[in-house]
Amino acid sequence: MLLLEVAASLRLFGGAAKLFADVIAGCAEQGHLPQAALAPTPLAAQWLAIGGDDRACCALDELPQRLGSLPLSVLALSSADDARLASFGARSLADLLRLPRGGLARRLGPGLAADLARALGELPDPRSRFVFPERFAERLELPMRVEQASALGFAARRLINALCGWLAARGGGVSECIFEFEHERGARQRPATVLALGFAGATRDGERMSRVLGERLYRLPLPAAVEFIGLRAEAPAALAGRSRSLFGERGEGAGGESMAALVERLQARLGNDSVHALSTVAEHRPENAWLRVVAAPLTGEKSPASLLPAPVLRNSAAGPRPLCLLVQPQALRELAGRPQCGGPLRLLAGPERIESGWWDAAEPDALGDVCRDYFVAISRRDEWLWIFRSQAGWFLHGVFA
Repeated sequence: MLLLEVAASLRLFGGAAKLFADVIAGCAEQGHLPQAALAPTPLAAQWLAIGGDDRACCALDELPQRLGSLPLSVLALSSADDARLASFGARSLADLLRLPRGGLARRLGPGLAADLARALGELPDPRSRFVFPERFAERLELPMRVEQASALGFAARRLINALCGWLAARGGGVSECIFEFEHERGARQRPATVLALGFAGATRDGERMSRVLGERLYRLPLPAAVEFIGLRAEAPAALAGRSRSLFGERGEGAGGESMAALVERLQARLGNDSVHALSTVAEHRPENAWLRVVAAPLTGEKSPASLLPAPVLRNSAAGPRPLCLLVQPQALRELAGRPQCGGPLRLLAGPERIESGWWDAAEPDALGDVCRDYFVAISRRDEWLWIFRSQAGWFLHGVFA
């Protein structure tokens, strides 16, 4: 049984009738068939719902007539109390309401008389607020066995919608949630297939979660048909507040949110190890001046620069740096004292001396001590290249965009 206090929300949602219809439609979207009622008191709403009266009742003075048409079975009394009321000639709530309250309390106890008073609004009926659980865990039985993972998306979205409602009530988001697909029972029972969905930042956007799920399900092998789907998530993380537009809400098409959604889809398609961000390192040797880090952009930013967790190094003495750096410097031929790359290169800027690194010369796979003179050069095909000269000759190290 679910009780909702909606008096303060009637104007916001367009009146009692519209709100009542929206609640029923929302339950249907979650796969439920509610037996609902709307009344000024909680107990009256409960009795009307049990009795199948789904017409909205918004006034206290209507309650005696509306409740009077209900059978006594809605009260869920004991068989002894039912027999005693039958001996009084009471067959409906209207008959019960015509009996003197004092005599009713003496014969059947004060509880029934108090319930009638609370249902009619004559006594207060405070209810304790529902406390949402600290962790989300829901399980859904499928109407039929599903053998293809891609066909699980529709049912899984129902669980995602429930998760988003739980997150909205907690005022937070999750950066990971876990699906469990339980296989059909048989002679050879297989363990559930576990699918963890990771996001680039905490979110409670159902569409965003569904997109990542769709990408993962497309490539998920199932060892057997699925009968149940489970979804669980740990305690939510707080979501940072953001300003909204005066003439409409900002969607995912702007700023860091679109970058986060792109990173999530790439990770779902290519794998987490294939998608990463870059962070600068306080190191003058180009090969050691950057580091791969987890791609976790901050949502709500106006620039995808939030993919760089570490601040960009600012050194006015350093020369230009290319966007594309080769994994290993490529040796260049030298002809008549000029470096060659598809023809002779023309030097535009330099030299810039980058030297030393003795501190890691003895470490395995370390770059060690270097002594290089870097130049910006242009080729015959108008390619802007970053080259250097060392004791071993000329090398191509980077390409400018």
